[in-house]
Amino acid sequence: MTDTSDTRPAEGEAHAPRRSRLLRLMRYIPLIAPVLLWTVPCWVLLYGGQHWPLAVTLAGTVLFAVGLIGMPLAMMRGHGRRQQDWAAVIGDTLLGGSWVLFTWSVLLGVFLRLALTVAGVGEGRDRARIVTWAVLGVAAVLLVWGYAEARRVPRVRRLDVQLHRLGAGLDGLRVALITDTHYGPLDRARWSARVCETVNTLEADLVCHTGDIADGTAERRRAQALPLSTVRATRARVYVTGNHEYYSEAQGWVDLMDELGWEPLRNRHLLLERGGDTLVVAGVDDVTAEASGLAGHRVDLAGALNGADPDLPVLLLAHQPKFIDRAAAAGIDLQLSGHTHGGQIWPFHHLVRLDQPALAGLTHHGTRTLLYTSRGTGFWGPPFRVFAPSEITLLVLRSPRAPGSA
Repeated sequence: MTDTSDTRPAEGEAHAPRRSRLLRLMRYIPLIAPVLLWTVPCWVLLYGGQHWPLAVTLAGTVLFAVGLIGMPLAMMRGHGRRQQDWAAVIGDTLLGGSWVLFTWSVLLGVFLRLALTVAGVGEGRDRARIVTWAVLGVAAVLLVWGYAEARRVPRVRRLDVQLHRLGAGLDGLRVALITDTHYGPLDRARWSARVCETVNTLEADLVCHTGDIADGTAERRRAQALPLSTVRATRARVYVTGNHEYYSEAQGWVDLMDELGWEPLRNRHLLLERGGDTLVVAGVDDVTAEASGLAGHRVDLAGALNGADPDLPVLLLAHQPKFIDRAAAAGIDLQLSGHTHGGQIWPFHHLVRLDQPALAGLTHHGTRTLLYTSRGTGFWGPPFRVFAPSEITLLVLRSPRAPGSA
């Protein structure tokens, strides 16, 4: 078992005020981000000493201005009240493209230019133009690669996880995890079917979906979700809501998953028995559920565990990693989560870390609680994944009581 945790409870408490201030500042990001995303690359690529011909400078400036105006408008039409898929695709693509261009305009605009200056390469105009072509080349390569990464069927990530309270009869239990499929404006029905085919090759005992099925209502995205009915598990298929369900009539998704043969664990649990030993598999609604105003939708960990033997090991499904504090306080053995996408487009993971205690992988919390955070199976919004590959996860649960265990 690998421990990738860099989280300590005391450290988290010490940084709480600073994190709170940063989160308050993040409220203003939607206002200033589009301006920065488009004006910074415009300045670095066109007005940083390149002395392009006037026609080139004007054409480039017009393109950046169109992006600055068009991106927010398209996103409002695509994700606002109108919910126009074509506009969402345009807006999301522009958002991802501008983020990559902004990132590498800053990095190469500073460090490459400094390196060229120290090396004595060319004059000021030559160095500026080298930076421009380098930024455009790197951005183009990353966007093409990132698009292919986002659209492919995720690779399977396999790992053994030892749970100290797991009985020997459950040793080797295979748990498949998919999450954040985000069926949306880009039709991914074929991709969905191929993901389900891959999950079926894992021969899992338990298959889990930890939320954010789609962007849009169940009625609207039904065709993309239908392949989920083909997923096979020897014991159970279970599901919990994510925050995006609460943007899109969450009860409709709960009903559809039930219809497709998945068991929604809405603040409840089931028992998985094998070899004379038992595992409690519990689930809670997403932490945003109560704010949605939907009747009966809220987080209730006590309700999820009600009636379960406290001496039995517990596997908990909770969409957001931030729920781990409550899980650890309740003595949960293993929490499975998604939500972070591993940052999706580098270096966005730095912002994700302001809101979540873990980005990806297996981490330790409290005295015995483990958290596994998936980088997600699909993608949200921009159809790109850069240095944050998607995954289908197979966790093999191990018991310290099994013959031959260390």
